[in-house]
Amino acid sequence: MEFFRVSPLDLGIIPEFILGTKGNLPKKFHDSMMNIESEAFFMATNQQVIQDIKRVIGLIRTDIHDLSQEEKNQMVQDTIEHFNHYVSPGWLKYRKSVSSDSDSGAVLEWQDEGAYCYGLNGEKFIDCLGGFGIYTCGHRNPEILDVVKAQLDHQALHSQELLDPLRGYLAKAMADITPGDLQYCFFTNGGAEAVEMALKLARIATGGRWVISTVGAFHGKTMGAVSMGGKGTYRTPYLPMIQQVQHVEYGVAEDVEKAIRNLQAVGEKVAAVILEPIQGEAGIIVPPEGYLQRVREICDETGVALIFDEIQTGMGRTGTMWRCQAEGVTPDIMTYGKAFGGGILPITGIICKPKMWVQELIDNPWLLGSPTFGGNPVCCSAALATIRYMLEHDVPGQCRDKGAILKAGLEQLAAKYPNIIQAVRGVGLMLAVEFHTSDLGYACARGLFARKVLTAGTLVNAKTIRFEPAAVISEQDIQDVLSRMDEALAEIQA
Repeated sequence: MEFFRVSPLDLGIIPEFILGTKGNLPKKFHDSMMNIESEAFFMATNQQVIQDIKRVIGLIRTDIHDLSQEEKNQMVQDTIEHFNHYVSPGWLKYRKSVSSDSDSGAVLEWQDEGAYCYGLNGEKFIDCLGGFGIYTCGHRNPEILDVVKAQLDHQALHSQELLDPLRGYLAKAMADITPGDLQYCFFTNGGAEAVEMALKLARIATGGRWVISTVGAFHGKTMGAVSMGGKGTYRTPYLPMIQQVQHVEYGVAEDVEKAIRNLQAVGEKVAAVILEPIQGEAGIIVPPEGYLQRVREICDETGVALIFDEIQTGMGRTGTMWRCQAEGVTPDIMTYGKAFGGGILPITGIICKPKMWVQELIDNPWLLGSPTFGGNPVCCSAALATIRYMLEHDVPGQCRDKGAILKAGLEQLAAKYPNIIQAVRGVGLMLAVEFHTSDLGYACARGLFARKVLTAGTLVNAKTIRFEPAAVISEQDIQDVLSRMDEALAEIQA
């Protein structure tokens, strides 16, 4: 006996006693009933999802001034619930914005512009975190946003078969603005992905397998990138990882040379040395003068590729377009990202010397990688507009000059509160304040948050908090930040 498929709309005609006793029915009938109930459930669920998303889209399309307080309060409640149940409860634990100090229970970001982030209820924050280096050109820079909108009007993503011209234009622009003979580009989506490609390229080009990294390094959290990292917090849960990695002390060129020569002495071949020109996650650690030049010489002497991770230091943040320019050094491979998309869209990548782009990669263009969205037109348009903006407005110079003002002010605060602040360091608008304890650092960051200044520590450590505001920040805003920090420190000291 065969049963016809019944529409969920017809459930109402099935007697209740049948639905209630399906466990005693023939298997085919039982399965049919299960399918009917399942389909009915998913149809009802889908309708609810549609309604939920329509409400969210309505919020997106509504001017913030037209949102009712009831709608805003509901968004706060929804967000906390959704993070707890669908993102991660731990996320809320580390956010200063989730606090009983807020009337609504949390501060939701909803708008941004220039040097500011705005909360849903009108809170205006001077952004000194800068997305850990993303917003060098400011939030929603209108000159970059205008280009992105124009690109979206005729194409967003690529076909994967036809030639996409913006990828070529961007690659040439990168070759033009990077030091030395850096030439070939490969575009990716996130910083860690760019690092992975750099490591793979070094192996292919040199035939080596070992990589020398540094203690305190941070290159991302994919498996290869975290293997290069020099912080046990992120490495330990995944051990063992890539084994052919040796970590040496940052800033000591002799340790790099010793590691390479010892490996070569026992028959091992080293592919690369990977360095941040200034360590970011470690707490804005600036190496001694001449360190990068000496490592360059060592790599040349030993036939090892040199990789500079300029994802955070590059694109003007440290006062030159690339930090390695200030040191007069050109790596064999350089990674870039964060500010590269203008604070509008995510785009990262690598650029390398011609000698690194070996015949194997020409014979198989997909060997290095083939990220679906890497180098897509709309992200390339953002990067092109960013480069233009930076050159036209001398963003590196702005970072240098405004960074000097901010650093001088922070040093004055360090002198005023020596029992709280241990050190101030950094270059351009990549600055850090180190406190005597992590508790003091967190107290300062929380005090600044209460006074509408965004800063943050080094992910899981508040002993050092970073200052990476946009280059468009005004001198008045810098003075306001320093004044508010003075108040926060006085409160801690009291």
